[in-house]
Amino acid sequence: MYRQKLTPQQSQYFAWMLTRRTADGSIESLATTLVDAQVDLNPHQVDAALFACQNPLSRGVILADEVGLGKTIEAGLVILQRWAERKRKMLIIVPANLRKQWHQELQEKFGLQGIILEAKSYNAIRKQEHRNPFVYENGPIICSYQFAKAKEEDLKAVAWDLVVLDEAHRLRNVYKKGNVIAKTLRKALSHVHSKVLLTATPLQNSLLELYGLVSMIDERVFGDLDSFKGQFGAKATEQTLKQLRQRLSPVCKRTLRRQVQPYVAYTARKAIVQEFTPSAEEKQLADLVGDYLRRPNLQALPEGQRQLISLVLWKLLASSSHAIAGALDTMSKRLQAVLDNSQAIPDLVENLDEDYESLDETAEEWQEAEDEKNLISAEEYQAIAAEIQELNQFKTLAFSIREDAKGKALLTALERAFSELKRLGAEQKAIIFTESKRTQEYLQSLLANTPYAGENNEGIVLFNGTNSDSSAQKIYQDWLQRHQGSDKITGSKTADTRAALVEHFKERGTIMIATEAGAEGINLQFCSLVINYDLPWNPQRIEQRIGRCHRYGQRHDVVVVNFVDRNNEADARVYELLAEKFQLFEGVFGASDEVLGAIGSGVDFERRIADIYRNCRYPEEIKASFEALQQELSGEIDQAMMKTRQTLLENFDEEVQEKLRVYAQNSHTARNKYEQMLLDLTAYELGENARFDEHGFTLNNVPIHPIGSEAIPAGRYELPRRHGDAHLYRITHPLAIQLLERAKNRDCPPQKLLFDYNAYGGKISTLEPYRGQSGQLIVKLLTIEALGNREEYCLIAGISADGQVLADDDPEKLLRLPATIQSDITRPTLQTALEDDIQTRRQALLNSIGERNLGYFEQEVQKLDDWADDLKYGLEQEIKETDRQIKEVRRTATTAATLEEKLSWQKKQRELESKRSKQRRELFDKQDEIENQRNKLIERLEAQLQQQVEEKEMFVIEWEVG
Repeated sequence: MYRQKLTPQQSQYFAWMLTRRTADGSIESLATTLVDAQVDLNPHQVDAALFACQNPLSRGVILADEVGLGKTIEAGLVILQRWAERKRKMLIIVPANLRKQWHQELQEKFGLQGIILEAKSYNAIRKQEHRNPFVYENGPIICSYQFAKAKEEDLKAVAWDLVVLDEAHRLRNVYKKGNVIAKTLRKALSHVHSKVLLTATPLQNSLLELYGLVSMIDERVFGDLDSFKGQFGAKATEQTLKQLRQRLSPVCKRTLRRQVQPYVAYTARKAIVQEFTPSAEEKQLADLVGDYLRRPNLQALPEGQRQLISLVLWKLLASSSHAIAGALDTMSKRLQAVLDNSQAIPDLVENLDEDYESLDETAEEWQEAEDEKNLISAEEYQAIAAEIQELNQFKTLAFSIREDAKGKALLTALERAFSELKRLGAEQKAIIFTESKRTQEYLQSLLANTPYAGENNEGIVLFNGTNSDSSAQKIYQDWLQRHQGSDKITGSKTADTRAALVEHFKERGTIMIATEAGAEGINLQFCSLVINYDLPWNPQRIEQRIGRCHRYGQRHDVVVVNFVDRNNEADARVYELLAEKFQLFEGVFGASDEVLGAIGSGVDFERRIADIYRNCRYPEEIKASFEALQQELSGEIDQAMMKTRQTLLENFDEEVQEKLRVYAQNSHTARNKYEQMLLDLTAYELGENARFDEHGFTLNNVPIHPIGSEAIPAGRYELPRRHGDAHLYRITHPLAIQLLERAKNRDCPPQKLLFDYNAYGGKISTLEPYRGQSGQLIVKLLTIEALGNREEYCLIAGISADGQVLADDDPEKLLRLPATIQSDITRPTLQTALEDDIQTRRQALLNSIGERNLGYFEQEVQKLDDWADDLKYGLEQEIKETDRQIKEVRRTATTAATLEEKLSWQKKQRELESKRSKQRRELFDKQDEIENQRNKLIERLEAQLQQQVEEKEMFVIEWEVG
């Protein structure tokens, strides 16, 4: 039976060690975060989190690890650290299709219940609570880039503690004309002191992209755009690149895959192509609908949404005859409502979104404006009537198709792929992705009569954006019963239904048929077969699909099956581009940084492909258009820029690997140490109310009343959770919070404690000489405020009865031994040597913090000096350019053929000389202004550097080691 003997003094000391706030950039400063994070942390992730948290004067960082190394985890650690520091105003801005994934990962891995803000939830809060929906302190707020841009004024109104921007490379061209989202967000977030930008591709085509990204964090890292171009533009030398690297190093951190190979064991991807040939009826339908969609004027498609809806229709046409039949029916009914001059004309986007669930997110990024007319002319009336007739003919043909060639090919593909899984030793499980709910229902009926369905069709799991079907609801109700009283139940029906379906698939299912939107954010490491029944054109979406299974924790190679109609030139070319150019389906990591960076926003790439489908009818046209697109992408993947990126952003492998080796060891040790502290403290505080063992404890009685709405249930608790039905015990659990507060606020009178060295169960060489001895020990809590941060330290000093001061961390080691109270005592008179030692330790700590903060201060001063020099450089370059023009005019004047020409050039010269005089005066004035700004900023920093120190005695004891 596990039970560590503690005393009230030790419990109080452990409580402060577990909850104190430090900011020294060491592993210790992340201690509580390491304990609370329910994820196997890799050392490069700990390193990145420390880098982001290190300098309190910094306005943010760029975390630029290569694809697949877990930047979301790195940002999650930073978020959890800020949460532990009681900083609650946090915003996460992500591409629309990553919102659910972020929400899920924060909840599962970090115990943080975020909120997704989009139009519906935003409007509900505005209407019901009459407040800014961005003011929320129960968890991070997650929203899309487009939504954040639209709510600029709301963002400005919140004093954010932290803002995270994922896929931040889409902001890198903020310095260019246009780019409204980036410019709006830079302005809206300019007041934010702490930002974290996540991107695997911070630099793709131009050094100016780095200027753009860094300016999103802090506009005082570099001067203006012209001075940056002048120093680091086309004429950049090895020396100037070295200077740029030095200036980037406090702001940007990048780790490569090859540098973390010893710690991250990733499996490979294996691609299977399943070809199929559509029947004559299917080909006829595709040709008819294709020709229809290529027409320049279609009444069925609202003018402002023509591109978007035609994209969806091309996708549904490729998905299945069931999917396109439903869409054609919707379009026909909408046109009939227009013809009938109905008051309620169905919204085509809303109706199609019920089937093609990713439509709302795609629509948000396409940003087309709808332009509807209310009145129609007689000519338009005839055109609409004719179009309705056509649509009904297409629909009838679609509904009449009985044989689905692609569906039959799926059965063949499953057989092939499951054989491959058997060879790999992987579980027989597959996730089939489709973009259409109608296709999803068709596939369910297709597979219902196969051995994969199992008993009562339990082997097939449907997963989509609503999960409202009877089968999903039954699985949800069964899950609720099984986990009744467990903290697995969040209370959110949507989240809990998703969790129930994933668990059912893991434990009883064989095949999950998922829509892309539905499967966002779920983790399926236990499944290693991904079937792209419908293939998205957006490479980022494909990466996310495969990433549901091919992620950290996957033990087997992942098999990826793709369907290709080789007779369809456009479909075949899309597959070729995705497979060969982007290398999405083979290898260890899938698409490379160069490729993903070159396409920028996957939505733009998707739009380009949609244009080819819409504008090209014949194989030769299609082939030429795809070759042009591929050629354009090849030009963007620039070898010279790859070399520049290595020079500026990458560190030597040996240097990185040595650092990571140290972090791997230290973070594991720290986590174990603090987990043990938490369990020891809990065991002491709960006493006979719980039964402890080596993995956790069983709480029989709840000896404290819960604070707030969170109940504290009895039952099994584990840290970390090993069994599904156990409660996950962590520092932020309501039970732990109350036990920690009780211990911290306890009054600890002077007592004599007997420390049992033998009961510790390990060897502590430096304490062995004190066995059989006694002495005094004092613990003080030191609170230091500087640079806007509050830090707390436990100062411990000890001395033996014969006057020998306990060195280094021996007093702390002493307090880790099991102990019992021998007797109460009056407060002893402290030996002079002990008083001196505690003061020496106090001064050493203050000196250390002062030196560290001075380093941060000097780093900021250097940044300000560089910024000021940049601005002066820009002004001086303008004068140099005017000098050059004056010399040019003088030379031209001497060769003038006529007096008139000579006088004209001399007049031009006088104008330029006058301009130069004005520029020189402006230079002096501007230099003074820059110096004034710099000096004011430094004065502000110096004021922050002043330390405010509070000291409180926690307890004094007499000790004896037995």
